[in-house]
Amino acid sequence: MEIILVLHNIRSCYNVGSIIRTAEGMGLKKVFISGYTPRVHDENLLPHLREKIDKEIHKTALGAEDLIKVIPIDDIKTEIVKSRTDGVMIVGLENHISGHVYQLNDPGLKEKLGNKIILILGEEVGGIDPELHNLINMYVEIPMYGKKESFNVSVATGVALYGLLN
Repeated sequence: MEIILVLHNIRSCYNVGSIIRTAEGMGLKKVFISGYTPRVHDENLLPHLREKIDKEIHKTALGAEDLIKVIPIDDIKTEIVKSRTDGVMIVGLENHISGHVYQLNDPGLKEKLGNKIILILGEEVGGIDPELHNLINMYVEIPMYGKKESFNVSVATGVALYGLLN
């Protein structure tokens, strides 16, 4: 299965770095960065701001940001529509949402996904931007067994990738 991550409106540079490191470690080839997610090596920033953001992302990515394609996407909606047209399954990693939601440990999930998916991750507190909801084919939810209702977005990404790829 080929998975492309979309980091949309992730606020923390440390979460971005951690997700990139996890993606690289799981063998993913590319990560899309969209919305206000901090971008690594962003040529559009003033040098001192670029250096600050790169340093923060590097703190948790530990060089993975240079081993995997990290692609900034200005119009994520257009990219998702194009990918859907190409037969890519668009999956949102979310909890407490209605619609086509499957538990990560659902035995029939992999057959529903196909060979190529885009996995959309949303903002740390609010989740996936509601403007993207109508573009998502299905949602995957990680079962929670404790009192907390969610994981940190970088931890959830690791759990989801492991579950989807194994």
